[in-house]
Amino acid sequence: MKATRRYPVPLTVHQLWMVSLSAPVSRDRSASRTTLYPYTRIDDDSARRWLADQWEITSREELVDRLDDLSRSGYRARAYRQTGVAPLAWDAALYVDIARRGFACGLIGETDAWTALKNIVPAVAGTYGSWREYADHYLLGRKVWREGLLGAGDPDLPASQAVADAHLRALLDPANRSSPWNLAPWEAIGRPDLALPKLGRTRE
Repeated sequence: MKATRRYPVPLTVHQLWMVSLSAPVSRDRSASRTTLYPYTRIDDDSARRWLADQWEITSREELVDRLDDLSRSGYRARAYRQTGVAPLAWDAALYVDIARRGFACGLIGETDAWTALKNIVPAVAGTYGSWREYADHYLLGRKVWREGLLGAGDPDLPASQAVADAHLRALLDPANRSSPWNLAPWEAIGRPDLALPKLGRTRE
């Protein structure tokens, strides 16, 4: 079943903006970047497995604790020690991604998921002035995180930085009509909210 059939109400511009904070993380074809539900098709089990395997999250309490950690300090403290920059965007993208997957597998309800996303908006909107600035800090945070895995000899490395770079370029491309960052411009979060009745017609 398509996710839009279970959750048919189109997002508003503000809601899409919040969901789009996790767009850098959502690279595979099954990911949805324009709905609160993280996949284009209903797949609650995948969300549950991903949270357990990647984050050791199997309960609501563990989910809330992880979100709290990412909102307060996350990985940016380590990045600051290495680079002199604290890339909030990296932690924010992970935060929104985890909240969406937590919603998908029922660890939190839809209302709680939106509340979680709203909680991180002031910090993110107050730190960056554009999606490009957000993307640059996301890539910096990812680079520090990936280098940490390399240094630890982790055999299960994520995609290369080049893959992440290409994905971010596509999101930032003004000609990309399916990019949520073009559908919900950065400055939109500071304006009155609007409905997006045509959102369902865009391709994922």
